[in-house]
Parts: sequence; C-alpha cells; structure tokens
Amino acid sequence: MCEEKKSLPKIFPHAEVDWEVVKGFEKLLPTYSISCVVADAQERSGVMHSQIKLIDRSKKFVGPALTVKLYPGDLVDPLYALSVAQAGDVIVVDARGETETSVWGGLMANLCMQKGIVGAVVDGSIRDTDEIRDLGFPIASRGITPRSTHSPYSGRLDSLEINVPISCGGVIVNPGDIIIADEIGVTVVPKEKAKEVLLKAQKLAEQEELTRKRIKEGKSLEDLLEEFGRL
Repeated sequence: MCEEKKSLPKIFPHAEVDWEVVKGFEKLLPTYSISCVVADAQERSGVMHSQIKLIDRSKKFVGPALTVKLYPGDLVDPLYALSVAQAGDVIVVDARGETETSVWGGLMANLCMQKGIVGAVVDGSIRDTDEIRDLGFPIASRGITPRSTHSPYSGRLDSLEINVPISCGGVIVNPGDIIIADEIGVTVVPKEKAKEVLLKAQKLAEQEELTRKRIKEGKSLEDLLEEFGRL
C-alpha cells in the first residue's frame, strides 16, 4: 500500500511593513480607548465582533497582521505561522468562529514570545489561559475551551494557509494590516490607508485630551460642541 502524501500548507511571503507607521500607532497606545479612537478615525469601520476580547485586559497591543486561515471541521495547530512571522507581528487566526476547539495554547504563546511577536487575535477558541496570563502574552479570542485540535494525535499541521486575506471577527484582514487591541475590542486598519488613519487618530486623540481639559475647566456641552463640533 502506498503511503499517503501529506500536502504542504499554502505559505506566502511576509507582507511589506512600514514600521514608521506602526511606531506611530504604538505611540498612541497610552491613549484612552485607543481601539475606539482608531475606529472613529475610520468612521466606525474595521471593528471586530464584540465577542473577541483580550484575555488580560491590560495587555493592549499594536502590530502588522500575519494572517492564518484554518478550515472548519479540520482545525490544526497553526504552528507553521512561526516560520513566517517576524518580531513585531500580530498573528491573526481565522478559525471560522469555532469555539468548541482550541487552536492556541500556552506553548504556542511561549514560542511567540521567543520570536518577539507582540500579540495574537483568534476568531475561535484558545486554552491554557492561566499559563498565557503568567507569561504576559497578549491575546484576544472569541472563546476558551480545554479541547485541542487533532494535531497532537494525527500529527497533521498542513490544513492551513498563511499570509492570505482572511475574515476575522467579521472584518477582512490582509497581511500587513495594522491591528489595534485593547480592553474594549480589536480594530483593523487597512495597510494602504494606515498613514491617513494614523494622522486622523492622532488629531482625534489630541482633541479628546483637550476636551477633557475643557470639561475640568467647567465648560458646558454647548461650549464643547461649539469649539470641537463633537464629543
């Protein structure tokens, strides 16, 4: 009997990244509600489903997307992503919203930290959240479950695609798009619009801080609307 050949995953080159733009978004991380500010800078677009939340709400992050596409009914461990990912990346996994099978655990988080990956977003479930919290690795997911993929038993890791367009939390994510995650949610900035959105987000953040200052000075709602045109 002929041995069945295993197909290789579809792996595409790492997207080009404008790290100066990424650094610009990183400088905004101390801003209150950064995911909201960036969403406002995009006129409410790019916001992932509200069920996708950080495991540790204090571990907000920004970085370019390294995308992973998994297949429903054949979810495997996305370990091959580590062969492509670079320091500073965010691994974004399209697990089709499957919440009864975990595609990420503590050992994967350990390996990501070793490579300098700044965070992960999983439209699906993860496990080992106690270990991940102790490691301090930032990750957002739709769910948590003890059940693993079949990979530890089947030995298969091939049923996935890396650095292709995916859907995560209802948002199309392309390789190199900017991912912003905080305790409120996850916002995606298309890489071709990143410079424009960054400038708008910087202006909005400055305006919000000035608005807070005006409120402390005793300005009324009418005063604020007259000065800023919005809250």
